[in-house]
This record gives sequence, C-alpha cells and structure tokens, in this order.
Amino acid sequence: GETREVVEGKVDWRGRPAIRGSHGGVANSFFILVNFGLENLASLSLAVNLIIYFMTVMHIGLTDGSNLLTNYMGTSYMVAVLISVFADTFIGRYKTVIISSVIELVGLLILTLQAHSNKLKPPYCVFPFDPKCETVSGDGRTHLYVGLYLVAIGSAGIKAALPAHCADQFDEKHPTEKLQMSSFFNWLLLSLCTGGAISVTVFVWIQSYKGWDKGFGAATGVMGLALLVFIAGLPGYRISVVQGSTALLEILQVYVAAIRNRNMKLPENPDELYEISKSKAPPDTDFMAHRDKPFRFLDKAAIVQAPTDEAPSPWRQCRVTQVEHAKTVLAMVPIFCSAIIMSTCLAQLQTFSIQQGVTMDRTIGTFKMPPASLPIIPLIVLVFAVPIYERGFVPFARRITGHPNGIPHLQRVGVGLVLSIVSMAIAAVVEVRRKRVAARHGMLDANPILGKQLPISCFWLAPQFTVFGVADMFTFIGLLEFFYSQAPPALKSMSSSFLWCPMSLGYFLSTIIVKAVNAATRGATASGGWLAGNNINRNHLDLFFWLLAVLSFLNFLNYLFWASWYKYKPQQSAHVPAEHKV
Repeated sequence: GETREVVEGKVDWRGRPAIRGSHGGVANSFFILVNFGLENLASLSLAVNLIIYFMTVMHIGLTDGSNLLTNYMGTSYMVAVLISVFADTFIGRYKTVIISSVIELVGLLILTLQAHSNKLKPPYCVFPFDPKCETVSGDGRTHLYVGLYLVAIGSAGIKAALPAHCADQFDEKHPTEKLQMSSFFNWLLLSLCTGGAISVTVFVWIQSYKGWDKGFGAATGVMGLALLVFIAGLPGYRISVVQGSTALLEILQVYVAAIRNRNMKLPENPDELYEISKSKAPPDTDFMAHRDKPFRFLDKAAIVQAPTDEAPSPWRQCRVTQVEHAKTVLAMVPIFCSAIIMSTCLAQLQTFSIQQGVTMDRTIGTFKMPPASLPIIPLIVLVFAVPIYERGFVPFARRITGHPNGIPHLQRVGVGLVLSIVSMAIAAVVEVRRKRVAARHGMLDANPILGKQLPISCFWLAPQFTVFGVADMFTFIGLLEFFYSQAPPALKSMSSSFLWCPMSLGYFLSTIIVKAVNAATRGATASGGWLAGNNINRNHLDLFFWLLAVLSFLNFLNYLFWASWYKYKPQQSAHVPAEHKV
C-alpha cells in the first residue's frame, strides 16, 4: 500500500501526526500567505494615512501626530515579542493568529464607528490655520486610543505568530522543503507588498475621498475575510506542538548562571563542563559542540556544581548546548540592532514625507492622487523585484557562490543599509527643492487643505520611497533569513519577533529624536524647532533628513564591524535535489 510519511514534531489541528503530502508544504502555506496579505491590506492604509486623519479630523498637530503614529507602530512591533513567547508557551501559533485577528477586527470596528459618529470627533475646522480648532478629547480621545491600540495588539499577534506558523509548513531536514523555506521569506514579502499596494491606493482613496468611516469599514471587512481564509486552511496545516515553556527562559538562565558563577574558575578541559549524556537523552534533544569564542565568560554557567542532596538549580548550572545557544543569540544582537536606525528612517516616510506630499501637486491627468498613496511606488517596484530576485538573481548567484540563498545573509543586510543612507540623502535634496519652489512662488504659507498645492509634482518623492523599498527587501528579509539559519532550533519560531523588536525600538527612537531635535533647535527657528511648526514649509525637514543620513552612515559602519566579527555557526548540509542542481 501507499506509505504515509509522518513529519517529525508536527501534528494536524486535531492533534494527529502530520503527514507529508497531506499537511504543510507549498500548497497549504498559500492560505497563510493570503491571510498575511489581507491583514496588510487592512492595516497598512492606517500606517500611511493616519497622520492626515490625526491632523484633519482629530486636529492633532504635526509633531504630536507623528509621535502618536510612531508610538502606535512601535507598540505593535514590541508587543509582538511578548505574544510570540505567550504563543509558544501556552496556546500555540495558529490559535494566536485567530485570537489576534479577532482583536484587530474589533479595533478596526471601533475606529469605523468613531469616524462615523460626529459625537466622537471634534467639530470640523480648517486645521491648523483656524485658531478656533478643537483637538479631540474626552470620549473621542478614549475611542481613538482604544481602537488604535487594539489594532496594534492584534496586528502584533499576527506578526508574531504567522511567519513562524508558515515556516512550520516546511521541514528543514527535507532537502526540497529546505529550499522551499528559503524561497518562503521572499514570497512572504511579496504577499505583504501585494496587499499593501491595494491598501495604499484603493483604501487610501476611499478614506480620502469617500469618507474615513467607509475606508475604515472596508478595512474591517477585509480583516474579517483574512480570518475566514486562515480558518479555511486549518485542515491542511502542520502545527507545532505547544512546548509549555519558552526557549528564551533557557537563554536567560545562562546569563543569570554565568553572573552567579562569576567568581568560580573555569576548568582547563571544556569536557569537564556540564552536559547531559546523549545515550540517556530523548531522541529529539539538541546538542551543540563547545566553542571557545565568542563570549567565553558564559562558559561559567556550565561549571559543574558541588554535589548536594538536591538537583542543581537551572539558574546556576546549565548545559553546554544551552550555553552555546546563548552565545549565538548574544552574538546576533548587534546585527539586529542595525535595523533600529533604519526603522527610524522608515517612520519619517510614513509621517513627514506624507505631509510633504500633501503640499505638492498630486494630479495625474484628471485624477488627484491621495498623498498617502505615495508608498505605492516602492510597493510596485517590490512586486516585480521580488520574483526577479527569487527566480533570476538567486539561481544565478547560487551557481557562482554555492550558497542556497545566492548571497550570504549579512551581505544582503549590508546592501539594504547602504540603500537606506541613499534614501535619506535623496529625501533631503528633494525637500530643499520643494521649499525653493514654495519660496519662488510666494507660497510658504499656502494652505494645502484649501487646494493650494505647490507647482511641483509629488513624484519628486518617488526616488526616496523606491530606494527605501528596495532597502527593505534586502535588510529586513535578510535579517529574517539570517536569524532562522543561525538561531537555536527552539528559538526559530521567534525569528520574526526578533526582527519586530529592533523595528519597535526604531519607531520609539523616532519619537525621541524628533523631540530632542526640536528641543536642541528651539532657539534657532521661529517655529520653535526644526520640526515644531504645523506649517511644513517653514520647518527644516531637509536638515532633519541629513541628520538621519549621517546617523544611518554611522549605523552602517557599526554594522560592518559586527558583521565582519560574526562567525556563522556550522550548518547541516542539505543535498540539492536534481531539479535544483546546475
């Protein structure tokens, strides 16, 4: 009869062993990719258009609105790390996705109801030029914050659990599926870009010209569809068994034990460090050989304690494998920190660059493009660039380098960091030109809300968005692949969460930098700081972009140091199937 191959460590949604060919693989990951794309379709329009909603409807100033948006985005990414731990420890990834989708759905519904109700919004006025404008307060502010942060928490849960759940559909020990997993990260980005492209065009247009309530309502409907699509794929998913513990706790135990044992002397022979016997360990127990470098001081966590009547505490005596995993994670931290400054730059494209677009000519023939649709430019580039990269560049580079991903992960990340510097430099140059056009035509105080746009096309902003979009493809996807290839097996499920953490810090850092810049330049400008005024024509956004370009350059130099220092851990070889051989 037909043999049914069981996939080790995976079950179906009813708890039965997962069968290769029936569960997981490319076909079943399709439901997950569609869900991710639909979630981005529902939420991305908020990320790019909320700054305009805050100013024109809620009458929140430019700087305060930008900080509110970056704090909202930062919270979404930061909470993803906590939810990832919760998912692995208690309820599992697929249940986390379902619960998070419901939470995001409720948050979008609250925003829709607020946008529809005049009682929950301040009275209409031409902000910021009308001195009688009232800022949202009371119940309106409460509804705004509750809705926003429910969306942030729901989106965080999906970001935390969905990529890892999709990776679960592929077996790293299977030669064909290992290559499919490598491609998965690029297709994940493609699904995000496809959903995002529709979001920043169709949904932004609905919000801008048909009403915010209709725009938020459309997002709510799509989020409901995303939930249904994900549930439809349940019978075919491979599902990881809930561990009941988190690998992060074992990593933390190593750091604590090393500190507690700091005064103890390391044995000259590393074989004397503590490790469980392979013959007595369960079959799926992970083992890793001892390494002298880096972070040899962590070896003190594995010093064998003096025998007592009780078993040694895991917070004082750890396995060698556990210590080596902790070394690997610690070595990856500075690599991931390179994404902090890059995320700070991304935050400006979602806030100040959108406000630039508000002041510029956005007509295409007889159609007037909403300013928040500007991110469609890099998204369209990525929609075409990802398949070209995956189907063209990677196989070509693979023949030359022999690397399954075409080029090493850290080189890919470095290319993206260089492009982020270029993007900020372009943004600074374009802002100088935009302000010169405003000054030349006597429009420094023109009100774009009343239709007084500068005679300069908003497509001057296209290069900075395009270059940064390509930088995204290289750096963020490169970091995901890097973590998934280097992390201890038990931590692989948190690969996306480790990326969201520096991105979160980048958004929070944006808030800090904006406030610090305004404080440092308060006496240098009439508005009370480079970015303090609500009239962007009178601000010094060009100098702020140059500052970010310099910070990005210093960040790249720091990255070069750590990337050249990092030593890849040995990988298990996977034979390339015949159809992938040259």
